[in-house]
Amino acid sequence: MASSPGTDRPPLRRDAEANRRRVLVAAREVFRERGVEASLSDIAAHAGLGLGTVYRRFSNKEELVDALFDDMVDTLAGAAEEGLADPDPWRGLVTSMEKACEVQAFDRGLREVMLGASAGPRRQAQILARITPTMDALISRAQEQGALRADVVPLDIPMIQLMVAAITDRTGQPDLWRRYLRLLLDGLRAEPGAASDLPEIAIGDTGFMAVLDESSAREARERTPR
Repeated sequence: MASSPGTDRPPLRRDAEANRRRVLVAAREVFRERGVEASLSDIAAHAGLGLGTVYRRFSNKEELVDALFDDMVDTLAGAAEEGLADPDPWRGLVTSMEKACEVQAFDRGLREVMLGASAGPRRQAQILARITPTMDALISRAQEQGALRADVVPLDIPMIQLMVAAITDRTGQPDLWRRYLRLLLDGLRAEPGAASDLPEIAIGDTGFMAVLDESSAREARERTPR
C-alpha cells in the first residue's frame, strides 16, 4: 500500500547515506578530541567533505548532535541487551557495565553529548526510558541468582558508570577506569558476611536528573574562558 504524501521520509540514495555516515564518523572523532564545541566546519574538514555537503545531511549542529545521541543510546542499550542475553546473570551484568563504561571513558564527545548542557531533560529521559527496563531485568536476575547485593537499585548502576567515566576526565589515563570498576563490582557482590550495610538513602529519578544537570553546569563552567 502506498504511503501518504509527507508521512514518510524517502530513503537516502546510497551516496547520500554514505556521506551521512562519513559525517557522523568524523563528528565522533572530532568531538572525541575537541569536545562538542567543535564546529561543523571542523567536522567537514575532518571528513574531507565540503561544508555544503554536511548541511545537506544535517541542517545545523544540533541535528548532528541528535543523530550522534541516538547512536550512543543504541550502543548503551545494545550493551545492556547483550548482558541480558548471557545465561549467567552476574556475568551479564558485569559485561553490560564494562561495555557502557568503556564507551563513556573512551569517547569524550559522546559523553559530552549525553551530559552536556545542550542535552536537556528530553535526552536524559530518552536514555532512562530506553535502558532502564533492561537494567531492571539485569539487576533482578543477578539478585535472584544470589550474586548481587539485594539492596542495589537500578539507578545505582548509571551512577557507578558516571563515577568511573570521571576517572578518565580527571587523570587522562584511558584505561585506569578498569581497575576502579573492578573494585566497585567487588562491592556489589552478595557474599555472606562480606557486604556492609548500605544507608537507606538511594538516589531516585529526580536526584539522578539533578546529578546530570550539575555535571552539565560544571562542564560548561570549566569550558568558559576566565
